[in-house]
Amino acid sequence: MVLQPSPRVEGGRDVAIEPVIEARNLTKRYGARVAVDDLSFEVRPGEVFGLLGPNGAGKTTTVLMLLGLTEPTSGEARVVGVDPMRDPLEVKRHVGYMPDTVGFYDGLSARENLAYTARLNRVPRSIATARITDLLTQVGLVDVAEQKVDTFSRGMRQRLGVADALLKDPSVLILDEPTASLDPEGVVDLLALIERIAQERRIAVLLSSHLLDQVQAICHRVGIFYKGRLIAEGSVRDLATEASRTEDVVEVGAQAHDGRPAGVEVITATLRGAPGVASVAPDPDAPDRVLVTGAPGIAGELSSALAAAGLRPIHLRTREERLDAIYARLVHAAAEAPVRPPRPKRSTTRSGPGARGTTPGRPGPRRARPGRAGRPRPDNHDDDPGDTAAGEPG
Repeated sequence: MVLQPSPRVEGGRDVAIEPVIEARNLTKRYGARVAVDDLSFEVRPGEVFGLLGPNGAGKTTTVLMLLGLTEPTSGEARVVGVDPMRDPLEVKRHVGYMPDTVGFYDGLSARENLAYTARLNRVPRSIATARITDLLTQVGLVDVAEQKVDTFSRGMRQRLGVADALLKDPSVLILDEPTASLDPEGVVDLLALIERIAQERRIAVLLSSHLLDQVQAICHRVGIFYKGRLIAEGSVRDLATEASRTEDVVEVGAQAHDGRPAGVEVITATLRGAPGVASVAPDPDAPDRVLVTGAPGIAGELSSALAAAGLRPIHLRTREERLDAIYARLVHAAAEAPVRPPRPKRSTTRSGPGARGTTPGRPGPRRARPGRAGRPRPDNHDDDPGDTAAGEPG
C-alpha cells in the first residue's frame, strides 16, 4: 500500500493543490506613474480571493494583465498554467470574466443573450441548450428566461452576468466590482451565489472590490492594495493577528459557583478595574453579557479577575476585528513607511515565434478590436488610463 502525504494546510487552504492563478512581481507603468507595483499572489481552486482597495488602486489593471488585455512592464503571470501575454486566447477558454459594467443586448431575452455568447465561444448547441437552462436556474432567472433584458433590474443583470461568465464552464472566475450599484438585498443574493459557485464547482474566484464588508463576507483571503502595492495578504483573521492591533473587544458572561448567573452589574463591577481594561459595557446582542475593550490579549486577565471575585466565566470570546478597521490600520502604516526606491525597469520583450513586445522589426503589442454593441469592454478605467483592452465575450 502506498501512503499519500498529508496535504499541508495554511490559512484554511490546501496548499498541496496547485494554484490556477499566479502573479509574480507584476508591475505596470504608464509613463512615470506606477499603476501596479511588484505584485505577487496566487489563488487555488475553490478559493475566493478578494483584491481590496479604492478606485485607482490598481485592481482593474491587475485583472487586465491576468486576462492578457494589457502587457505588464515587468514580472509574469500564469492562469491555468498559461502565460496570458503569450496565449491570451487559451487563457480566455478557461476564464469567465464579468466586468464592473455588464452589457447585454436589451432587445434579446436572457436565454437568447446566453445562446449568442455560447456561439461566440463555440460551445456546441447540443451542450449549450442544457447548460443555459442549468445556469439560469442556478442564478435564479429561469422563470424570466424568455423576458427581454431591458426589463431586468440591476441585480437581475448582474446575476445574468454571472451566468454569462460561467457559460464556457471555466476553472477561473474573475469578477470586477460585481456588486456595484446593487441594493442591499441584491448584494446578499449575489454574494451568496458567488460563494456557492466557488464551493460547488471548485472554481477559483478572483473578486476585486472597494466594499470592505462585502469582501469580508465571502472571501477566504484578501489582498489589500495601496497605491498599486499589495501591502498585506491573508485571511481576515491572519491580518488581524499580524497587524499592530491596539485593542481587543471581548464578550464576557459569568456565573457564581452555585450556578446562578452573575448578572451584568456584577460582571461590570468586577472587570472595570482589571489591568488593561479600557471600558466595560452591556452587550446589546446578549442581555447576560458585557463587552470589554482593552489591551490586546486581555482575555486571560479577565478570566483571572473573574476567578479572584469568585465567579466562573461561561462565555469568553474575543471578537474578530472588522476588515474596515484592519484596512485603515494597514493603510495608515503603509502611508507612514519610508518610500521604497523604484525597482529597475525590466523589459518584457520576448523572442522566438509568437513573441510580443518591442523587438525591432516586430509590431508592438496587439491593439484590441472594439467590442460589439451592448458588450462594454474593460477599457477607460480610472486606474488604467490610456490602455485599450478587448477580449472574447464571456
